[in-house]
Amino acid sequence: MIRQRLIFYGRVQGVGFRYRARYAAMDLDLTGWVKNNYDGSVEMEVQGDRENITKMIQSISKGRFLKVTGLDRTDIPLKEDERDFRVEYY
Repeated sequence: MIRQRLIFYGRVQGVGFRYRARYAAMDLDLTGWVKNNYDGSVEMEVQGDRENITKMIQSISKGRFLKVTGLDRTDIPLKEDERDFRVEYY
């Protein structure tokens, strides 16, 4: 199990990105959160199996109206008590 901080760049706000992420996370048994940043990027912390995190990224990056032009990935410490994946707001 791993936890990663992901920052997505491109046309990722106003296109349903966060909700696609939430549903993909729920389907893949991932935990964490996702939120819009003021600079137009979307930030996410996601925890679970490395393969499922990769599947989630691939799934949400295929949205019809969104376009991911960049992605920063950083491994961060696990949060043992986290149980769900949520959409957060500024």
